[in-house]
Amino acid sequence: MSMPMGPSRAGAPAAPVAGNAVAIKNFAFSPATLKVKVGTTVTWANQDTDAHTVTSAGSGGPLHSAALNTHATYSYTFTKPGTYAYLCTIHPFMTATVEVTP
Repeated sequence: MSMPMGPSRAGAPAAPVAGNAVAIKNFAFSPATLKVKVGTTVTWANQDTDAHTVTSAGSGGPLHSAALNTHATYSYTFTKPGTYAYLCTIHPFMTATVEVTP
């Protein structure tokens, strides 16, 4: 017997979430888009059993964590406005963005 599924949001862009914490769980960054003000320190926490990284997409970005084991955290303080795309270098399908506003 299958459980009924709720309304599908496929195709709808995820709304940016305000806050300063990103969970790494089920091979995804949650929220996928985090919106913060300049000066905010964002902390990523790995809740998976596999190691993950928080690494800026492209060259020259500011995010460069070591491999984070289970329960490990990484923090970065955003000092300039902009859109910061990042990924896990171990699992490059894991991508997300931090939007920093003045």
